[in-house]
Amino acid sequence: MEYTVFTPYKGLIGGFLIGLSAVLLMWLNGRIAGMSGLIHGLTPPGKKIDYWRAAFLFGLIVGGLSYQLFPIIQFPLRTNFPILVLILGGLCVGFGTRMGQGCTAGHGICGVARLSRRSIIATMIFFISAVSTTLIMRYLLGVY
Repeated sequence: MEYTVFTPYKGLIGGFLIGLSAVLLMWLNGRIAGMSGLIHGLTPPGKKIDYWRAAFLFGLIVGGLSYQLFPIIQFPLRTNFPILVLILGGLCVGFGTRMGQGCTAGHGICGVARLSRRSIIATMIFFISAVSTTLIMRYLLGVY
């Protein structure tokens, strides 16, 4: 059985950077940093492209890849996931973000900070679903 290593400082740094990006986007652009809405609005049919969306997405990608520059915060990448599980998971996330009218970033970071009742309930459902899925995958199905 593989155990997860507790890394509070890495989580604290990551959480700070996510919160900072959400605050800056709201302060500088008046927008909520919900990733599903951001990506959905990136290529709207019949509308002009909002370049701030492309810049924000580019910053997320560059930020995610830049961990290689800082050896102190590197982490091992997990591999060998069954491809069908990954595809099913991606489809479930996409369906859930449309059904819930937002994603974990929009509801969990921005909505909870604004004390939105809908976002608080959505975030509780996200956490319950995540814990349930982890328990089922690890302990019932044996997928690590």
